Amino acid sequence: MTDFHNIYTEPGRIARLYRELARAARGVAQEGDREAIARALRKGFDKGVLAVDSHGVEPIARQLDTAVTLCQMVDADRSMIVAILVHTLVTHEVMTLAEVEKQWGKDIAALVEGLVKVESLYRKRSGDVSDNFRKLLLTFAQDIRVIIIMIVDRLALMRAINHHPDEPFVVETAYEAGYLYAPLAHRLGLYAIKSELEDMSLKYTHRDIYTSIAHKLNQRKAARDAYIADFIAPIRKKLEQTDLRFEIKGRTKSIYSIWNKMKKQGADIDHIYDLFAIRIILDSEPAKEKSDCWNVYSVVTDMYQPNPSRLKDWLSIPKSNGYESLHITVNGPGGKWVEVQIRTRRMDAIAERGLAAHWKYKGIQAEQNLDAWMNNVRDILEAAESGPMELMKNMKMDVYDKEVFVFTPKGDLYRLPLGASVLDFAFNIHSRIGEQCIGGKVNGKNQKINYKLQSGDTVEILTSSSQKPKLDWLNFVVTSKARSKIKQTIKEEGNKMAELGRELLARRFKNRKIEMEEAKLMRVVKKMGYKMVTDFFKALSEEQLDPGAVIDSYLTIDAPATEATTVSAEEFVQQPTAKTQPSSDVLVIGNDIKGLNYRLAKCCNPIYGDPVFGFVSAEGVIKVHRDDCPNARNIRQKYPYRIIPTRWSGKLGDQLPATLRVVGQDDIGIVTNITSIINKEGSSSLRSISIDSHDGLFQGYLVVGVKDTQALNNLIKKILQVKGVKDVQRSN
Repeated sequence: MTDFHNIYTEPGRIARLYRELARAARGVAQEGDREAIARALRKGFDKGVLAVDSHGVEPIARQLDTAVTLCQMVDADRSMIVAILVHTLVTHEVMTLAEVEKQWGKDIAALVEGLVKVESLYRKRSGDVSDNFRKLLLTFAQDIRVIIIMIVDRLALMRAINHHPDEPFVVETAYEAGYLYAPLAHRLGLYAIKSELEDMSLKYTHRDIYTSIAHKLNQRKAARDAYIADFIAPIRKKLEQTDLRFEIKGRTKSIYSIWNKMKKQGADIDHIYDLFAIRIILDSEPAKEKSDCWNVYSVVTDMYQPNPSRLKDWLSIPKSNGYESLHITVNGPGGKWVEVQIRTRRMDAIAERGLAAHWKYKGIQAEQNLDAWMNNVRDILEAAESGPMELMKNMKMDVYDKEVFVFTPKGDLYRLPLGASVLDFAFNIHSRIGEQCIGGKVNGKNQKINYKLQSGDTVEILTSSSQKPKLDWLNFVVTSKARSKIKQTIKEEGNKMAELGRELLARRFKNRKIEMEEAKLMRVVKKMGYKMVTDFFKALSEEQLDPGAVIDSYLTIDAPATEATTVSAEEFVQQPTAKTQPSSDVLVIGNDIKGLNYRLAKCCNPIYGDPVFGFVSAEGVIKVHRDDCPNARNIRQKYPYRIIPTRWSGKLGDQLPATLRVVGQDDIGIVTNITSIINKEGSSSLRSISIDSHDGLFQGYLVVGVKDTQALNNLIKKILQVKGVKDVQRSN
């Protein structure tokens, strides 16, 4: 039994691999490559980034192994070889991408960047391999050659970890190879790699099954070899009598393939009849390929009875991926069924090593966009005169450019449509999280809820129990789940507000000892311009509509019409009430009318210095609103005749309340620092404070007493200077 640690640490292994790579890459290497790579790797050794990792794998040995395997099983390509050997140095900041580009050019720098990005995904993700991770991998790789490098690297690693002492590491690596890399290899036509990955994946994850099948195959090897020889002999003799140049091979199917057949057929290995296949490979001129294959077909079926239902003719109509071959199943000696594959040398080369063939296969579900992209690869490669890797340089992996894939801090991966925001992601996790979302930490930085996510982002959602969905959220969310939940919640909230408005109006009717008739009230609703009764009651609850005005309209709804007269707001309030503000009024209302009963509207809390206007209520009380009050537009449109000019007098009044919304980091002492600044200000005072913190972020509402807007603006500037404070805004 080979010990794992001897594989990558045996004396002289690195030197041997380096010499082997130098021979394999001799035809593509450029002058100075060897010395430049050696200098770069020496820097990596000096900085300790190429030391044996926690699994006993020496990075430089693994990279050399990958480069050699690439040359042996795919193609000797300079750009890919150099990228394999130096990308770890960029990951560990021994070299920069700019230095790589200066030394080896843009193409190699782009490959290195792709490999570095893919490595960063592995550091983020959780242990499980998912379809989303495969799609993100394809998105991040961008260049198809990056995917090929990763497939070959995984093959080299799988070969090396047999009998590795860390069993969980082996099983995880094997599972990922079987689930992720073998199907990718298959889609790229790397069949030899695909079969080897599948066999080793089965071996490492179900060693008992693998060993049992391998043992039974070995037990019958002599008999199987003899049977193959007996089957081939008459065919060979007949073909030698023709002018065809040919080669006949007999091979046992892969252990993984046999295991799949056993599972599908519900049988043991003794009852699987097609354990091996015969392949006849012809050296034919392009114009005679098909006719030569059919001539061989005639020879074989003259000797052995074919099974017509198992004829697979990919000569007349090749597969959409370019795969060409003729497969027949015949009844051989002893009544055993034998599969015979007939193809030319060109067809066999594509099937064994081709990069664009056969990406659809039994048991592998194809995806339309990836299939179309791979079909494009095939078309380009078939028309190629230079090497396949030269053409791959311009092939971009943009098959999932309509989606983004983002991680949670725990490494779970989610797929969202392109343009998705932090808020979309929050709703995707859970509706309640979306409803309370106030932002997110994207790759460690605080971002707003409308921040557009990018593939590979790690997102932590920040929430607040006081947060509620808002109508403007619909302007930037793109997922149907987020949009429908926001609409539903806003509608439910509107219904609650409407119910509160109904109760408020009912109490006012009761206080004035007026019986409220539903039909009559509906006429009032219609008269006031509301199409939906819920909007009417909601306006009452939000103080956009005065209950007194509603009752006045209710009382006059059936009254006979009188000659319309225009009454100004000042005429409406000529007689002051007994309850007035102090004589030292700081507000000048209308034509300097004194002693009027006015109130500062609670919906906008105006303070000295704010541009304001007066609104005359049905009771004769003037409510003073800020010009930018949220309700100002509605009031001016519906009750222009009740608007009365209002301004502040030249003398400063008492302190008035203003509400500030403060957002910042939840650091120790930040609230103390804020309150200390307010208390030190002679022209302001702190009246109340409400703080809500979550995951390192706090949001607070401060009600401060200030004399005027200048004092308020000065206070805001000073609070913004407190360390950790991100934003301070005046709230209505």
